[in-house]
Parts: sequence; structure tokens; C-alpha cells
Amino acid sequence: MNSRCRLAIHGGAGVIDRATLTPARETEFRFALARIAGAAWASLQAGASALDVVEQAVRDLEDFPLFNAGHGAVLNADGVAEMDASIMDGRSRAAGAVAGVRTPKHPVTLARAVMEGSEHVLLVGEGADRYAAECGIEQADPAYFITAERAEQQKLAALSGRVTLDHDPLYIGPNPADRTGTVGAVARDAEGHLAAATSTGGMTNKHPGRAGDTPIIGAGTWAEDQSCAVSATGHGEFFIRSSLAFDVHARMVYGGADLASACAGALGRVADLGGSGGLIAIDREGQIALPYNSEGMYRAWVGADGHLQVAIYAG
Repeated sequence: MNSRCRLAIHGGAGVIDRATLTPARETEFRFALARIAGAAWASLQAGASALDVVEQAVRDLEDFPLFNAGHGAVLNADGVAEMDASIMDGRSRAAGAVAGVRTPKHPVTLARAVMEGSEHVLLVGEGADRYAAECGIEQADPAYFITAERAEQQKLAALSGRVTLDHDPLYIGPNPADRTGTVGAVARDAEGHLAAATSTGGMTNKHPGRAGDTPIIGAGTWAEDQSCAVSATGHGEFFIRSSLAFDVHARMVYGGADLASACAGALGRVADLGGSGGLIAIDREGQIALPYNSEGMYRAWVGADGHLQVAIYAG
């Protein structure tokens, strides 16, 4: 085992009610997290870069229909999946992001294309979709992203006149156990480089054109070899207002905090504003932090011992 490698992924944080998460559904989530994290860990051990690994892990999470990203993303007020994604390379602080895209099968791959193939960091809406086509990135009909559960969820949210997080305690969809959110991955590779990536469908019944923290570098995603890699999940408006991911970095670099303290302090600022959620982070020394201030967070990680662990709740 290469002792420098580290990995963490998440499938969203929120009110994941133990009473409604059936054993069969919990097993399904745990299996998906273990499968995706296991494949990513094998790639790291084989020498893949942190950047390649976080992109692939998020692509795999986008393909899993029970998570709110890619196929299975939540729907806006028009009943359409508008997706956001970002990626950042800790070696150079190069970053790419997209917001409000409707056709790229894997929004995180489009975000990487923006980072590596354009002069920009963030592309939005129709322009981002057009750039995907220009780059030859795999497209899908907008109907591909919609599942029956998400369509019903949006319909009920619209009837109630609410915009909700997928894991909102007021969620009234057909299966309360499906309160899952944004997905993300962070990694440190065999060379000690860090990377982070995040992808989401955003909020159910959101106004068309709404973007959350995921495509905002420094809010939902950050990676810098000097400090840490961060991917966040939660109520994006609060994460934007607190610059959550950059705040973790700043507390470490400017304040001398360790990773755990930096994450706790940054998430505390979100809570002070009234927001909830969580984050996954790895620092330059290989420490891992997985804090959240909600009932649970879907997560999997591999630390210094090389053992893959999967969890949803505390303990």
C-alpha cells in the first residue's frame, strides 16, 4: 500500500431519518458508497493522480440514481434537472466549474474541460452546454436525468409552494429515506497532491437559473497542496455566504489551525447563519475530517490504515 494516499467521498448530508431508512435501502446506499470508493482507492494505489480519481469518483456518484447529481438529480420549478459541478487541482489551484447545465451526462467532466481547455473558471447555462458539445463531451437528453421519484418530489414541492433541500426535514416526497444531496470526492495521491470535486442537482423546485455553492470555487469546493482539499454539501446559500471551503483553508494557512479545528470552525459559521450540512476534507499531512451538523451524511473514506470505511450516521 502507498501510505501517502488518502480518499473520501460523500453523497450528501441532511435529515437522514433512521426510522424511514429501511435496511434494504441502507444496504443499497452503503454498497454504492463502498463500490465507488473502492474503485477510486484502487486507482490511487495504482498511481492515478488525485485529480483523475476525484473526477472518476464523482462521475460514478453522478451515475447512481439515488444521489442528487447527474442521473437522479432533483428538478427545478420547470421540472427540469439543472446541474452544477466543480473541480480543483491542488497542485496549481487550477479550477473549473459549470452551473445550470442540462445535457452533459457527467457535469464534473465538463467542469474539468472548462478548467483545462478554456480561459475561464465558470461557465453557465446554455453556453456551458454548448461548450460541452464543442468539446465532444458525452451528452444526454434532459429526460435521462429525471427519475420517477424526483418528478414526484418536485410536483409535491410545487404544490406546497416550497423550495427544499433534498434532505430537508419538510421533504414530502414518496420515500423520506431518499433525502440525499450533493456528491463529492477529495483525494491525496502517491505524490502528495490534493484534489477535490463536487456535483449536484441543487434544490428541489428551485427557480430556474439558481446556482448554489457547488460551482462557486471557495464555497463548495477547494483544493491546494499547501493546505487541504474540501468538498461540501448542504444549504448552498449559507455556504456561499460563509465561503466555507476557502474558510477551512484560511484557518489552516493564516490561523495555524489543524484540519479538524478548521473544519469545525468553518461549519460553525454556517450554523451561526442558520445553515446546515457537512463537508469532507483531507489535509497535506493526510489527516481526514468528515464533520456535519445534520442528522447524517453519506460518506466513505480510506485513511492511514488503508481500510475502507462507510458510514451514514455518527458512531
